[in-house]
Amino acid sequence: QVQLVESGGGVVRAGGSLRLSCAASGSSNSIRTIGLYRWYRQAPGKQRELVAAITSGGSTDYANSVKGRFTISRDGAKNTVYLQMDSLAPEDTAIYYCNAKGGWGFDVEYWGQGTQVTVSS
Repeated sequence: QVQLVESGGGVVRAGGSLRLSCAASGSSNSIRTIGLYRWYRQAPGKQRELVAAITSGGSTDYANSVKGRFTISRDGAKNTVYLQMDSLAPEDTAIYYCNAKGGWGFDVEYWGQGTQVTVSS
């Protein structure tokens, strides 16, 4: 099993920055199978949406709403994924969740508990 623990959320003014971290721990064999990390967010009253993704090979993808402002990266040695968020706006306010997909059949998903990001105007 794999546990994902997010950190780095908080309250920031519009235009500010935050860096979220997602650390994977648990079975090293399971962690080794993870090929995709994603950050999702869910604002009050809205559906959870995909924000950014990074593969084990380093390929990245972003939601149009965050392109040019957010950067996803990973440190393989630390089993940690980051989400650098710059030029934050009130509409970025949400709970941010880390997701990892792996398993030998690439059919297992793990979720973190979420971290709150609040952007004040």
